[in-house]
Amino acid sequence: MKAQSRTIIIDDTTLRDGEQSAGVAFSLDEKLAIAAKLAALGVPELEIGIPAMGELERDEIKAIAALGLPAKLLVWSRMRREDLRACLNLNVDKVDLSISASDQHIENKLKQSRPWVLKTIASCVREARDLGLEVCVGMEDASRADTGFLLQMAEAAQAAGASRIRFADTVGIMEPFGVFETIKRLRAATDLEIEMHAHDDLGLATANTLAAALAGATHLNTTVNGLGERAGNAALEEVVVGLKQLYGFETGIDLTHFTALSEQVAKASGDAIGSRKSLIGRDVFSHEAGIHVDGLLKDPNNYQGVDPAIVGRRHQLVLGKHSGTRGVMHAYQQLGIQLTRLQAQQLLMQVRQFVSRTKRSPTAADLDRFHQNLSGGYCYE
Repeated sequence: MKAQSRTIIIDDTTLRDGEQSAGVAFSLDEKLAIAAKLAALGVPELEIGIPAMGELERDEIKAIAALGLPAKLLVWSRMRREDLRACLNLNVDKVDLSISASDQHIENKLKQSRPWVLKTIASCVREARDLGLEVCVGMEDASRADTGFLLQMAEAAQAAGASRIRFADTVGIMEPFGVFETIKRLRAATDLEIEMHAHDDLGLATANTLAAALAGATHLNTTVNGLGERAGNAALEEVVVGLKQLYGFETGIDLTHFTALSEQVAKASGDAIGSRKSLIGRDVFSHEAGIHVDGLLKDPNNYQGVDPAIVGRRHQLVLGKHSGTRGVMHAYQQLGIQLTRLQAQQLLMQVRQFVSRTKRSPTAADLDRFHQNLSGGYCYE
């Protein structure tokens, strides 16, 4: 598609919604390190905690703020007076005041009505502004809300002095076409910044986030590795690469050194990265099939949808059951051994026997042994 001229702002919530993942609890040192690495990548906004959780949480928020990072800092709060007061004197730039948007939540969680929600927005946002806070109005469960009511919420938020609304697909049930149409309606009806907050229950968080950007959202919530409640949130790495590669949107974020942050978050959260997780999984830039390896060696673009250098990685050519002679010749060339095609064919037989028996790719030592076996005139068993 045609390159887009506007910049999308990433508001990463690894330290808030990411930490809400079941069983995850970052230490202060881990929070400080993650925040610093996110800022070093160029992430412009960080959502760093929930002040109402208590004094310890507020102290940790202050500690992150004291780093003086080149990123705006946000905190999350329920739209309640007592929670709002906990957001004061934290040296953050904005507070996300969240309130239910769907009738399901309004009636069955809050035990209230739509008029009550609008009245609460008017009073709480105005109070927050009077206290000197910048405000984003979080529309919880917006994906199950009436769009007409979302427009009323946006109008109330703007009238009270908010600068942003957050469309939250709280239970992760939306799809990209619906997201596009809904955000497009919101964009046409309000001058407020619009932030998309997607969950991955149907595996569509990144797709929904990209659709929101295309429809006019100005800000996008992400987490490192897609960490987050239940199935997680839209992954920072997927969203940033997708925005640039698919639509030409700029974010100002450089993922060249992302791997270190990814591994740190995985370790701190105790949440292992799947071997085939897009962009960061161990095997996502590995190639075994003969036709793919041959094509890559001729020109990486033959089988390269994403340049691994974007996230500081490179292609790995792996020998296995589906390898071809070209892959075998390349592997031995890396070891300083030149093979004839006939030798490569004979060695390929040894490789296939080996991986079928051991269920792993051969190491350099294994390959050297295969070559010695070949020189000795017999095959590896």
